[in-house]
Parts: sequence; structure tokens; C-alpha cells
Amino acid sequence: MQLVIGNKNYSSWSMRPWALMRGLGIPFEEKQLSFLLGMGGGFREAMLKISPAARVPVLIDGALTVWDSLAIAEYLHERFPDKGVWPRALPARTRARSLCAEMHSGFAALRQHCPMNVEASLPEAGQRALAEQPLVRRDIERIDQMWSDALAEAANVGGPFLFGAFGAADAYFAPVALRVRTYALPLSPASAAYAERLLAAPGPAAWIAGALAEHEFVPEDEPYRKAPPAR
Repeated sequence: MQLVIGNKNYSSWSMRPWALMRGLGIPFEEKQLSFLLGMGGGFREAMLKISPAARVPVLIDGALTVWDSLAIAEYLHERFPDKGVWPRALPARTRARSLCAEMHSGFAALRQHCPMNVEASLPEAGQRALAEQPLVRRDIERIDQMWSDALAEAANVGGPFLFGAFGAADAYFAPVALRVRTYALPLSPASAAYAERLLAAPGPAAWIAGALAEHEFVPEDEPYRKAPPAR
């Protein structure tokens, strides 16, 4: 299988299936298209050759093309039913899907005002967003509640993640954990500890290492600051 992704430093949607597959040991080949091609120019033209949606991520398995991160997670669950993409128990599996669906369709304020930027440390921008954008605070409070409730349930089955073992729900929230780190966003102690465990897990940790090795500054993705010094 081949997974088409964007820049690891910025592409939260690409991170989700990549971290999931790496974390669960599902083999794949990575194909990366740089956002430096321009979202309205060469990037879109290149993506249209892969998927009619012209967006990352895209999973290619032989003649089959799967786009959208949630569709990819469901496909991986059907293709590799024993890998643990979703929890085995129906109640936990249903709740995990609900959490992912809420993340998939919501939290627009957090996405807009605290975009994913793995290599950056922007606590001032985070405090400004919390002070000036009430919906950002509401988003992070809701995420804290989601995590706290799931972790309380997971304590009954063991394991350090939202539903015990690492799975799709954790991969889905890994970009949020990165935003928490980048923008120093407030969480309850249990949720903050979970965020750090999640970023240290094999899939997210490997993505972070790749992001830090990119050294590509995409001005469209960072309108709030100048390019960092060359390294």
C-alpha cells in the first residue's frame, strides 16, 4: 500500500492515518507532496492525478484509492481486522468512532487559530487565541472532557490510551496533542499526561521525528511569523 501525505510539519490530516499505520505495524510506502508546490497550483494538479478530492491523505492499495482520513481508518479496519484499528467491544468501538467523527467535523476555531506546527513553540500565540477567541477555549475544554471521560473508562480495561491500546481514536487526536504542546494550551492533569504519552507512542513519535527533519517553511501555513533561521 502507498500513503500520499503532505508536509509532516503542517499536515494534521496526513498524520492521522500515517501514525495509525506506523503505530499498528501496518506496512506502507510513503509518498510525500510538499505544500511548497502551492495549494492552488502544482500541489492541486499533482493531487488530481491521484484523487478527485485533490487533498491529502490518500491511501492507494492496488487498484483501489481511498481518500479522507476517516474512510482510510475504516478501510484499514476491514483490511486488517486483527490489528486493533478500533476496539473489539462494540460499546467501546462505537464510542471511539463517535469521538473521531466529532474531531473530524468540529473544532474549527482550534484548527483556524492554532494550526498544527510541529517544530514551533508558540505559547504567546496560544494565550492570545485563548484570550481573544472564546471558541478556542470552548474547543479545548470539550477535548479535555472527551479525553477525561474516555481515559476514566479505559482505566477499567488497562492500557495508557483512550480505549486501552493505541488505535484510531488516539491517532485522530495526535495532532491535537501537538497543538497543545506548540501553543501551551491548558488541560487537566489526566489529559495533559495522556497527551504526552500519546506523542511518545511509536507512530506519533516517528511522525514528529520526520517533521523535525523537513526544514521546509511554507509561508501560507504560517502567516503569523517569519521564516525561522536557517539550520
